[in-house]
Amino acid sequence: MRRPWLRQQARSPDFERVVRERDLYRRLLDLGGEPHIEPFLEQALALIVEIVGAKQGYLELHDPRDPSAEWSIASGFSDAEVERVRASISRGIIAEALATGRVVETPSALLDVRFSGRDSVQGARIEQVLCAPVGSDPPLGALYLQGRSCEEPFGEDDRACAEIFTRHLAPLADAALLRLATRTADDPTRPYRERLALAGIVGHSAALASLFRELALVAPIDVSVLLTGESGTGKSRVARVIHENGPRAQHPFVELNCAAFPDELIESELFGALPGSHSTARERRPGKVAAAEKGTLLLDDVGELSAAAQAKLLQLLQSKTYYPLGANEPVRADVRLIAATNADLDVAVADGRFREDLLYRLRVLPVRVPSLAERRVDVAELARHFSAEACERHGLALPELSAPALRAVESAEWPGNVRQLAHAMEAAAIRANGEGARRIERWHVFPESDPSAEQDAESFQEATRRFQRDHLRAVLDETGWNVTETARRLDLSRSHLYNLINAFGLRRRD
Repeated sequence: MRRPWLRQQARSPDFERVVRERDLYRRLLDLGGEPHIEPFLEQALALIVEIVGAKQGYLELHDPRDPSAEWSIASGFSDAEVERVRASISRGIIAEALATGRVVETPSALLDVRFSGRDSVQGARIEQVLCAPVGSDPPLGALYLQGRSCEEPFGEDDRACAEIFTRHLAPLADAALLRLATRTADDPTRPYRERLALAGIVGHSAALASLFRELALVAPIDVSVLLTGESGTGKSRVARVIHENGPRAQHPFVELNCAAFPDELIESELFGALPGSHSTARERRPGKVAAAEKGTLLLDDVGELSAAAQAKLLQLLQSKTYYPLGANEPVRADVRLIAATNADLDVAVADGRFREDLLYRLRVLPVRVPSLAERRVDVAELARHFSAEACERHGLALPELSAPALRAVESAEWPGNVRQLAHAMEAAAIRANGEGARRIERWHVFPESDPSAEQDAESFQEATRRFQRDHLRAVLDETGWNVTETARRLDLSRSHLYNLINAFGLRRRD
């Protein structure tokens, strides 16, 4: 049995304040384990926006060790609005918070004599604002919150939360920036990323650095390249990198999957055909070699070429000429050839399925693309990249990746390599959005897993949100979606109820 003095202590404002600060600090500590600065900032901003009920938020950090290093994240702002907020760093509300080192709070910037004369305040019609510096001597950055989900202005509790948040965020942010600086200094891929155009290749592993070293060697030299590696490792992307960093970058990059066409059509697809050369050739048809003139031609799954196509390809490599189907005169070609395969071509040669002289011609500069198992340290970064890419492509909200999901992704086997991981993260992002979840959980990535096995790992925040969503839906269904009656039963204002319905993505059942 609890003693009376303990019950009194539990009810005291000081005790409640300590508990609130402790819980906020614990949640920030959880975020502090995030190894990458961008997700850390995104999750930290989402946390404080949720706690104080802000409509919009902006968080910016600067590395005191590197004046040029700057990171920012916004929530609820359009691109134009974000630029306006950034401009306020040097003047207005944010400038005052940074200059004084204190929280700036106003129920209406439009009516506040300190800010009402600002063009940005008048133009954007800014009302409730809460702004706090992150750290001090000098500040690492600023937290800016604007508007409330409810109709009331920010209160003393919100101000206290912002102060606690920024006070605890500062050392965690500084540690994250230090980790980033250390990781960047030790990043083996950094020298190559500074020299090569490597858009689309994510990761910083030693295996990737070895690949980049090979690409830096082969890209500028206009010779044939043979890419080998397991299926799904990204050989097509690597071929494009070679093209984009080579002397033919301003000319076409053409790709042909040799396994996608039957033997009777592959020669036509590759070299073109004259009318009447085969049953479907009713007019002159240029092939992929002609399409890639002066540029680069990638032959994926080159081991699947027929014997006749192999002979013609060998002629192309030897003499820079080829015969379209049905032609009597050779056509000159100016193309760079990159071949890719996941098969062992030496075995294919031994079995008589691939020409040895063609293999020698293709394998002038061989490059092996590493499997995902060889670059495990890149898995987390790839998972975040693919989920963000999928959400942008499909116009979905971007859920964060929960710690249990991240551990499961990192420990899983990915026999299909990067391609399999990309598809899994796309599906996970879609499932999470379909449920209205704010985090991608393990069962979103691996739907065959048991969600109940992770219930202990569910955060208090997520459990509370799930309860609120389910309870709100139940009451709405009971009242036949009568908003007035639902608001009365839940003791909420109608405007707040509408905000909750939109926030939870609730829709009336048919």
